[in-house]
Amino acid sequence: MTENAALERSDLLLPLAGKKGLITGIANDKSIAYAVAKAVRGLGAEIALTYQNDKTAKYTQPLAEALGARLFEKLDVSQPGSLEGVIEKCGAEFGEIDFAIHSMAFCNADDLHGRVIDTSEQGFDAAMNVSCHSFLRMAKALEPLMAHGGSLITMSYLGAERVVRNYGVMGIIKAALESAVRYMAYDLGPKGIRVFAVSPGPIMTRAASGIANFNQLLEADAVKAPLGRTVTIEEVGALTAFLCTPGSSGMTGQTIYVDAGAHIVA
Repeated sequence: MTENAALERSDLLLPLAGKKGLITGIANDKSIAYAVAKAVRGLGAEIALTYQNDKTAKYTQPLAEALGARLFEKLDVSQPGSLEGVIEKCGAEFGEIDFAIHSMAFCNADDLHGRVIDTSEQGFDAAMNVSCHSFLRMAKALEPLMAHGGSLITMSYLGAERVVRNYGVMGIIKAALESAVRYMAYDLGPKGIRVFAVSPGPIMTRAASGIANFNQLLEADAVKAPLGRTVTIEEVGALTAFLCTPGSSGMTGQTIYVDAGAHIVA
């Protein structure tokens, strides 16, 4: 057997060899979306990546190139047609999509840190649209491209289940997102499309930097977690990648924690 043939054969043994996926929300090399992209590429998948705006493009384009992304597209789900346009391009490039990662969230700072009853209607609608409803829209647009089933995965947080200080209305939005996962799993299950929420422990990402006293949250989680530490983006990426593989074929509709066990401790 030649060296090239051996390499090709080893590629076929990768659990995501030949699979194609869309990963949204990459902001920099510290973002969860980037860790997921690295993990699925390591398992043999082909990927399309999105970035939010021109400001983030200069940081994310080199990452997309290093990962060998077949598409690198601007995506702003608050703009009509942006999401559907990206998915149309994915269909043209890949034909079918086997998995998609929804790693997007938004909340005005005042709503994040204030009392939930003080949240403005406009602020609530914006947070719900970007952080939750866009996942439903993503699923609807991708459904025709997932004729042979696949995985849809979004990112949540413990604030969906418990009150987390300085998380405000985003806790309500994440609770709605986790509920959406269950209903989407029920609706799409007959087509072999599985739906998950991954709930990481606190990680210092660009999004997390907007949460007041986040360093204290990190320290508190490390103290109470059974593993005695917080988790890394690589661990979140590995779990998310697993949910895209045949090894998770009997699972759907769950919120899966990757937080060193912190969620089990009051």
